[in-house]
Amino acid sequence: MKILQKRLHILIVLILVAFLLPFSNSNANEVEQPLKAELDYFLQNEPTLKGGLVGISIRAAKTGEILYEHDGNVRMRPASNLKNLTAATALKVLGEDYRFKTEISTKGKRDGNTLKGNLYLKGYGDPTLLIEDLTQMAKAIANAGLTVIDGDLIADDSWYDDVRLSPDLVWSDEFAYYGSQVSALTISPNKDYHSGTIQIKVDPGKKVGEAAQIQLSHKTNYVKIINQTMTIAPDGKTELSIKREHGTNTIIVNGFIPIGAKTKKEWIAVWEPTQYVLDLFKQELKEQGIKYTGTSRVGGTPLDAEVLTSHQSIPLSQLFIPFMKLSNNGHAEVLVKEMGKVKKGEGSWEKGLEVLYEELPKLGMNTKNLVIRDGSGISHVNLVPANEISMLLFHIQKERWFPTFFESLPVAGASEKMVGGTLRKRMIGLHVNAKTGTITTVSSLSGYVGSKKGETLIFSILINNLLEDDNGKVIEDKIVEIIANH
Repeated sequence: MKILQKRLHILIVLILVAFLLPFSNSNANEVEQPLKAELDYFLQNEPTLKGGLVGISIRAAKTGEILYEHDGNVRMRPASNLKNLTAATALKVLGEDYRFKTEISTKGKRDGNTLKGNLYLKGYGDPTLLIEDLTQMAKAIANAGLTVIDGDLIADDSWYDDVRLSPDLVWSDEFAYYGSQVSALTISPNKDYHSGTIQIKVDPGKKVGEAAQIQLSHKTNYVKIINQTMTIAPDGKTELSIKREHGTNTIIVNGFIPIGAKTKKEWIAVWEPTQYVLDLFKQELKEQGIKYTGTSRVGGTPLDAEVLTSHQSIPLSQLFIPFMKLSNNGHAEVLVKEMGKVKKGEGSWEKGLEVLYEELPKLGMNTKNLVIRDGSGISHVNLVPANEISMLLFHIQKERWFPTFFESLPVAGASEKMVGGTLRKRMIGLHVNAKTGTITTVSSLSGYVGSKKGETLIFSILINNLLEDDNGKVIEDKIVEIIANH
């Protein structure tokens, strides 16, 4: 009898628990249940996801509570969503006020208007160096009254190692602007700051049958252009190919461009960017009436050299705008090497990635669940779960530099390039600040979205094994729309 009463008591308790459970944590369930149902239905019925992999993680920005996940702990290739990790670590290690420098120095002695000794141009990793900065430094030398360098002109890129490309970059990407070589001494064509590249501009010829007119962003003999183009009738279609031959600075431009067509612009990564900067600096010295008697080469700067003039870059807080808005791979890899140099004394990918693995746990991430091969996400070997990215985005909200990070994220629907960035034509009407990512078969999007109730939600969406990359963007936008409407 006592056993029967005990069992009856347990049964009543279980019934009460089952009845009351739906009413417990009701606020969370108000969000979770409709959201889960709609997202699950979408994922099950989206035809372009058949055969693909999707990792989704959604958290409350205030508490970090996971409101929804789909394979959130499955490691996925993140593409440029890896830049969230690089950016957060760089802000923590280097700081938002950190600047790069470029120096001109000598160990020689002055004799009137002649410097008897070598002139050294040393780079410290600045990815924002422009031709006008070289001009200003050359002018500073001329203004000091020097007109002859009785020695060699030496470019020094020893602040970093001499490994130019990240370990998993494929050959088909190494001439593209997003695959540019990393050097401690490099230059950008304009204020988009695609370091290590030269811009090619192609305009139609004056008559049908003529070759197109090709201009470079910088006058240089370091790059050779082979023009295999033809101007065609105005009703034709622009079909141009602009590629650099591997291991050279020979750029081949071929194809067709109609009369009246808009200028075709392309950024091409140069081979050995240090020597490219050296070539440009020689021209700047010549423009200022400064001659050198020796040779020009790449080498090291003596430790006791005297600095004649220098240039400081913009701070990281400003650099992060083109870095994250435009998803600049070169900036990410420079930041990795710079962190390696500052923290480990070696400007290499190996040491820089060591810094990421050491610092990311302090920002909420479990690095035992990650594979990080570079700073930009261009590697197909990188692996990160969506739950880890959303945890990072939750954790860094308390950091003093978070406003800089948040401001650097592309803003959905904002037409200005340095505001909307890679999201300027997407999710118009939604309140989304997020980092995009695309490599072949991979698309990703992680960031912050405002819901219709005025709450901020954190999300990370990683899609792998896509047949067409653009399908990923459509899927991401739909998922974020569903999140925003809850």
